[in-house]
Amino acid sequence: MTRIQASDTLIPRQVFDAPVESVEGGKARARDDSSDAPSQGSGVKLKQRIGLLDGVAIIVGVIVGAGIFVSPKGVLMYSGSIGQSLIVWVLCGVLSMVGALCYAELGTMIPKSGGDYAYIGTAFGPLPAFLYLWVALLILVPTGNAITALTFAQYLLKPFWPSCDAPIEAVQLLAAAMICLLTVINCYNVKWVTRVTDIFTGTKVVALMVIVAAGIWYLADGHTEHWEQPFSGAIMEPGFIALAFYSGLFSYSGWNYLNFVTEELKDPYRNLPRAICISMPVVTVIYMVTNVAYFSVLSTDEILSSEAVAVTFGDKMLGFLSWIMPIAVACSTFGSLNGAIFASSRLFFVGARNGHLPAAISLININCLTPVPSLIFLCVITLLLLFIKDTYVLINYVSFVEALFTLISVAGLMWLRYKQPKTERPIRVNLALPIIYLIVCLFLVIASISQSPTEVGVGTVIILSGIPIYYLTIHNPVQWLADTSQTINMWCSKFFICMPNQEKFE
Repeated sequence: MTRIQASDTLIPRQVFDAPVESVEGGKARARDDSSDAPSQGSGVKLKQRIGLLDGVAIIVGVIVGAGIFVSPKGVLMYSGSIGQSLIVWVLCGVLSMVGALCYAELGTMIPKSGGDYAYIGTAFGPLPAFLYLWVALLILVPTGNAITALTFAQYLLKPFWPSCDAPIEAVQLLAAAMICLLTVINCYNVKWVTRVTDIFTGTKVVALMVIVAAGIWYLADGHTEHWEQPFSGAIMEPGFIALAFYSGLFSYSGWNYLNFVTEELKDPYRNLPRAICISMPVVTVIYMVTNVAYFSVLSTDEILSSEAVAVTFGDKMLGFLSWIMPIAVACSTFGSLNGAIFASSRLFFVGARNGHLPAAISLININCLTPVPSLIFLCVITLLLLFIKDTYVLINYVSFVEALFTLISVAGLMWLRYKQPKTERPIRVNLALPIIYLIVCLFLVIASISQSPTEVGVGTVIILSGIPIYYLTIHNPVQWLADTSQTINMWCSKFFICMPNQEKFE
């Protein structure tokens, strides 16, 4: 018989203490004694089921979404030439690799799920961590998932409406069905999640290999006219270069998702950095050769006028097999959304476990050992955003916010180097890497302010709106909110057959 304790005071626990420093005669115990990590002997906790191959598949699967198939024209638009565009793609891959290595140090020094939320909280305290959670909860995660689901539905339905757009109702219903299906899979079994990720990561890589093979064949046939003046029309203004980087980095986004599920990764101190060092060069090479294929077959005008570059490429090169490209985009988005749901639900799970969200979201199903309430909570928010017409505008408003919080996380790495110099770090990157990353991110944030002041202003307002929420619900909670949260927590415990993370069987 299990005992379900539904106490919920909304007071955040001390989960953001800095890692313990080394003591004489021994190394630091950064891996232990953290109240955020599951305690030994816990009856219900997340299990370590993700291996190295699964970790690589999650990173590659989340990064290689619809972006490389649909919108590489953003980089070309702001670069002005295919030569400079390729340089931007490579540099975006290098920058993402640098950021991922910095996150590898953070992830092995602070082995907590939650990614940026855990690192910002450890370095700078609960309020900045809550503001990141607030922005992610309100817009970043559910809106990104909603757009991925809509993209999946649009391209899966494309063969049925080849000459026009599919009805919006059909797109929304199919997107909602996919979100619900993937939520059920994530609720039932982590192994199912990793299998789906592995299968669809392989599918999208095969689709990209088809594009690359067609491009190589086209080049070998003597069609080199697009490469005669590769830097013709290059734009060198700093503002446009920054926007080109934003477009490229958007296609690389997701490299930090494995850090969200550190507690479920087998041997994270070895597999986290290994997964990063394998997956990031693979993604960079895939993106490079795919863009070379695009630029070889399609002219600059064709790319800039296309809504989906891969579909235009397929129409020109694959003939009667051109229907493969819409299906490939759909498969890509399906696998990407699966990985995103898996990782991002852990962010809200950890936030609730720390007292920054209602405690019901931190419950774990006693049979499947998955955070079912967190997954359903994310599913409901994403379904609501499917029916908001200006969802894409919301993404534009907070694009700089995402770069800002990544910058804060890496700044936290340097701050912890200063405050905790003796703390054990299984991975310790060269100090030049976080400094370079900070300088580039600072440039991108400042450039976005000058180029898009309205979007930056709205994003800033969204961040600041979390401050009164923090003080009203967490720092000094209103009593009726605490009572309501406790009631919801008890109901979820019974309905979903869940228990708190550190609750034991009696």
